[in-house]
Amino acid sequence: MSEKMPFKKSMVRLEEIVTLLERNEIELEEAIGLFEEGLQLVSSCDSQLKSFENKVEELLKTYQEEPENV
Repeated sequence: MSEKMPFKKSMVRLEEIVTLLERNEIELEEAIGLFEEGLQLVSSCDSQLKSFENKVEELLKTYQEEPENV
């Protein structure tokens, strides 16, 4: 997973992984691989959420400093 997936696509994939793991119908090796992929997606989503949060804070700060320009 070298490319960073868009947030929504990552969340959809996480839901797929959770569903597959909850069914408990896959081999242990595959389950471990899916679990690892899920952890990477969680980390990526967390990073993206923090980035989004920072952007919103910057926008609010800019708006509060210069409300007539928005």
